[in-house]
Amino acid sequence: MHKILLVIKREYLARVKKKSFLLATLITPLIFPTIMGLFLWIAFDDSNEEALRIIEVVDDSNDFFMGSQDNYAFSYSEVGVEEAKELVRNGSRFGFLHIPEINLEKPTGITYYSNENPSMTLVGNLEGMLKRKIDELRLYNSGIDPAIISSLRTDVSIKAITLSVTGQETISNATVNYAIGFIAGILIYTFIFVYGNQIMQGVIEEKSSRIIEILISSLKPFQLMMGKIIGIGAVGLTQFLIWILLISAVSSLVMGFFGQQMPQQQAMELANPDAANLFESSGEMGQILEVLQNINFIQLILTFIFYFLGGYLLYGAFFAAIGAAVDTPSDAQQFMFPVTIPLIIAYMGLFIFVLDDPNSNMSFWLSVIPFTSPIAMMGRISYGVPFFDLALSMALLIGGFLFTTWLAGKIYRIGILVHGTKVGYRTLWRWFKTG
Repeated sequence: MHKILLVIKREYLARVKKKSFLLATLITPLIFPTIMGLFLWIAFDDSNEEALRIIEVVDDSNDFFMGSQDNYAFSYSEVGVEEAKELVRNGSRFGFLHIPEINLEKPTGITYYSNENPSMTLVGNLEGMLKRKIDELRLYNSGIDPAIISSLRTDVSIKAITLSVTGQETISNATVNYAIGFIAGILIYTFIFVYGNQIMQGVIEEKSSRIIEILISSLKPFQLMMGKIIGIGAVGLTQFLIWILLISAVSSLVMGFFGQQMPQQQAMELANPDAANLFESSGEMGQILEVLQNINFIQLILTFIFYFLGGYLLYGAFFAAIGAAVDTPSDAQQFMFPVTIPLIIAYMGLFIFVLDDPNSNMSFWLSVIPFTSPIAMMGRISYGVPFFDLALSMALLIGGFLFTTWLAGKIYRIGILVHGTKVGYRTLWRWFKTG
């Protein structure tokens, strides 16, 4: 155990002292706030400097009147089509909307002219306004007052409440749960790949430079593999925690500079009863606030760390075995595919099954099978997972890590000292049986 700790310390310190680690750890958290600040700056700059855009409307039937919207205003005059086009060409109008005499059952021929390609938002808004107006005209022609129809329309919002065995009622919101599961699952998927590849690259480099032969003379191959896996995992966890702290701090400063607030700051303010009362009638906003207050973030963070480390350790053993079996990164590609298949299945299952229905049979099996559980379980955790499912998943993940470590250790023990040999699956199988 003492020798494994020495390897962990060596791997950890060797990486955290590198300039590349320091630069990645400090610069990466600045990328997201910088992009966010740039977008906010552009948005504020556009809103302050953007002039009112006037769209000329030529309505041959005189049935379509549309009010101004956002930065767009509509001008109705007696000009003809060619004159309206000229207004657009000389810059007097931002655009020109021509509405000919149309069949309300099958409206066709409506055309928008401009000097530049219109945005999807503008076209969508125009289509929406015209559709509503056509619906009103069809109702009116049918002898139905559109105002009566509008007065009869009612918005319905369903509040979802989860009942526990003890009788406790908890408000849930699919959108919030989906977002949490999506972010957590993708983060674990990304980190397993990134730091697993670091293990493989590190083993290949040491094997190529023959440093490994010196290390093996003073400790067992299994001790070296375990120390390398845990040491690099500790580096990844350290980097991740620093990123979370720096991104939160810098993002808060950027948002504050533009007079905005981070979501967690808004939630903390709204958590105060006096402020929360203001949002009781706001429907979805109040519901989201209640959902955030009911989420056990301590459990969520601890679960994330467990599955982050468990998934990394499970796959890290395979990455270490691959690195020991080959001499160059290009040779490792043939062995990467079988290792990445379960990760790809978990990634696709996260979207197709888990986030869509976290309580389905497929979601259950994806979240308990060790090769897919780190990603799938994080997609389920925010929805609330039965204790049995969570305990079974964690126990199987620990067992899966021990199994892959034992399996990879047999290959690692021989492969780490083999040079210049073309390795295939048959060779790996032979090493496994004799290891």
